[in-house]
Amino acid sequence: MHIARRMATLGTETAFEVLEKARSLEAQGKRIIHLEIGEPDFDTPMNIKSAAKKALDDGYTHYGPAPGLPELRAAIAKVMSKSIGVQISANQVVVTPGAKPIMFFAILACVDEGDEVIYPNPGFPIYESVINFVGAKPVPLVLREGKGFRFDIDDVKNAITQKTRMIIINSPHNPTGGILTKDDLREIAQLAVKHDLIVLSDEIYGRCVYDGFQHTSITQCSGMPERTIILDGFSKTFAMTGWRLGFGIMPQHLVPYISQLQINSTSCTASFTQMAGVEALLGPQNDAEAMIRKFKRRRDIIVDGLNEIPGFRCQKPLGAFYVFPNISRTGRSSRELSEYLLNEAGVACLSGTAFGAHGEGFLRFSYANSVENIQQALDRIKSAVAKL
Repeated sequence: MHIARRMATLGTETAFEVLEKARSLEAQGKRIIHLEIGEPDFDTPMNIKSAAKKALDDGYTHYGPAPGLPELRAAIAKVMSKSIGVQISANQVVVTPGAKPIMFFAILACVDEGDEVIYPNPGFPIYESVINFVGAKPVPLVLREGKGFRFDIDDVKNAITQKTRMIIINSPHNPTGGILTKDDLREIAQLAVKHDLIVLSDEIYGRCVYDGFQHTSITQCSGMPERTIILDGFSKTFAMTGWRLGFGIMPQHLVPYISQLQINSTSCTASFTQMAGVEALLGPQNDAEAMIRKFKRRRDIIVDGLNEIPGFRCQKPLGAFYVFPNISRTGRSSRELSEYLLNEAGVACLSGTAFGAHGEGFLRFSYANSVENIQQALDRIKSAVAKL
C-alpha cells in the first residue's frame, strides 16, 4: 500500500515507545519501575468520576457542539479568568479530546508552508513534529541548564526572521520543569507584538508549581490576549489522562477555524467527559491540591537522590513533575544510558534526545510515582551506574 510522503515528516512521542519496551520486559517477568511516562499515578478524584456516571445516566451520550458543551466552555472561562487574571469569554474556548489537538489545530490554522516557528529544544517532541508536518520550518530555541532551562531573550531575538509566524512557549516546562519568569514573558511579549507573531502558550502544567511560585500566563502582558493561544487540559491537574479532555483559549475570531478542524477530524469531544470536566473545575479542589503537595515531596526525594549518584547533576525543578539531570559526566550518551538503566536496573526513563537534539547529555525522569518506587529506583540506578 502506498504511504503518503507527508507521513515521513511526522515524529513520535518516545515515552510511549519506552513504555512498550518496558511492558515487554515485564511480560518476561522482570519488574520495571516506570519513571518514563508523564502520567500522574493517582486515580481520578471520586467526585469527577461520579459526575461522569451521572452524565451518562442523564443522557450525555450524543454529539455535542464542535467547540464544546456550553456548560464546560462557561466553566473554563470562569475558572481561567480568575487563575490567569485576564477576562475570558466562553466564546473564546474550544474543547478538544485531549490537549494535543489544540497544538495541531493551532499550527494548521495559523502557519503556512514555508513559515518559521520558534519552539523550545529540549521540548515536547510533538511541537517539532507538527511544524514539519505542515511544511513549515522548525527553529529550535536552545534551553540551557545554566539559565534554569528558561529562554534566553537574545536567542529569541536572533531566531526571529521575516518568515517567523509563531513562537511556542511551555511553562512550566516539559521535560525540564523550568518556569519562565514574569520578566521573561514580558520580553517575549514585546517581541511578539513588535514582529506581529502568534504565541502558542502550552500551560498544561500551570497548577503544578512549587516553592511559592505562581503560574503566570503571557496573556497578562500588554498586547497578548489578541495574539495568544493557550493550550491546557485536565490530564495533569486532575489525573484524567485517559479521559482525553483538553481545551484551548484563543482570540474569538480564531474559534470558527479551530472548530472547523475539529469537525473535520473528531467531530466533537465526548459529552459525558465534558460534564466530568465541569465538576473538576467547579467542584472541590482538595484532591488536586493534595496531588501537588505529594509531587513536591517526591521531587525533593528524587533530586537529592540523583545528586548523590556519581556522574549525575540535577537541578530542582520549579514546576511540572519531571527532573532533567545532566549525565554527561557518566561518559555515556543519553540514549545509551537510558537503555542501560532499563535493561540493567529495571528503571524506565527517557533519553534527553527524545525531546530534541539539545537534550543530549540529559535524562528525563517522571516523579509521578510513589515515594517507595522512587527510592527503589534511585537505589537501582546508583548500583547500575557504579558498574560502569
